[in-house]
Amino acid sequence: MKIYYHSPIGLIELTGNETGLETCSFLRKSGQDVSLEEIKASLVGAPEPLLAARQQLDEYFKGIRREFSLPLRLEGTSFQKKVWSELQTIPYGQTRSYSQVASACGRPGAARAVGRANHDNPLVIIIPCHRVIGADGGLVGFGAGLWRKAWLLNHERKVSGSRSQSIRQF
Repeated sequence: MKIYYHSPIGLIELTGNETGLETCSFLRKSGQDVSLEEIKASLVGAPEPLLAARQQLDEYFKGIRREFSLPLRLEGTSFQKKVWSELQTIPYGQTRSYSQVASACGRPGAARAVGRANHDNPLVIIIPCHRVIGADGGLVGFGAGLWRKAWLLNHERKVSGSRSQSIRQF
């Protein structure tokens, strides 16, 4: 089943079932327009994990929620799951480099593999792949668009009161 959430940076599609959330992704391709009627209809009879994800995303974008607490149904390799688990330990409003995540996963030198696992992350925002940046502090590798990555990082820094420099919008 799928439902939708209108975020400040685009329409998000959530998929899953009664046992958990499977995907959270931005709709960004031509031909993926969803009408308000379709959005409302998708909520009728939606499983609780999807409704909870929608509510928690709303709280995140309003600056109320910093961590997600949802049942997840992740499918991936053991390395991908290890990376995704590590991403969830990056504190709100902070970042890590791909090499730092690789080292934390016990695979120093596997920064490119971490980048690939980030790219394959099925739960954007929920599993905060946007918090992973280049070793030089630059924004790289966000399938939903670097401008969204910058927006998310700036949002978190603003809400957390971080004094670090804002990320340039694209």
